[in-house]
Amino acid sequence: MPSKPARGALRVLGIDPGLTRCGVGVVDVAPDRSATLVYVGVLRSDHGDPIERRLASIAAGLRAVIDDHGPAVVAVERVFAQHNRQTVMGTAQASGIALLVAGERGLPAATHTPTEIKAAITGYGAADKRQVQAMVARILRLDEVPKPADAADALALALCHAWRGGPVAAASGPLTPAQRAWADAERLARR
Repeated sequence: MPSKPARGALRVLGIDPGLTRCGVGVVDVAPDRSATLVYVGVLRSDHGDPIERRLASIAAGLRAVIDDHGPAVVAVERVFAQHNRQTVMGTAQASGIALLVAGERGLPAATHTPTEIKAAITGYGAADKRQVQAMVARILRLDEVPKPADAADALALALCHAWRGGPVAAASGPLTPAQRAWADAERLARR
């Protein structure tokens, strides 16, 4: 039986999709935007296995994390164009599996771009990975940055969702002008 988040907190599962390494991070975010680490890890699949086994392995791992930690929502990094077509294909496939597993479990799911994540965590959309990772450790009051980078990225994604799009943002009071503009842009993008 999964532990329960503190009263009023939102439990978010962040997923940094990848075929070889899929970062997963679960955080509880209170209405005042403070956050607590619940779980962080990396799901791995064997590079030599057929694609269907690799995807099944990622799916099984995600189901286990959901069963063990009981998130209320799933946030997945939105796939973006990369120069390496092989990498983007694996990332897209793992992303699809993450969204499928969320749907199977009846969990709402959202996607966020790397720029959104960086801006939410550091205040700067062009921040580098080290800056994001350092802020994740600081926000969650960790002694060190979670490793590998996929794990820290998953935590950043979970925090981004809670702060930018999750029910916690609405519960903490009226939206700021920037949050309203962001919500309007998101609504228009879904049309």
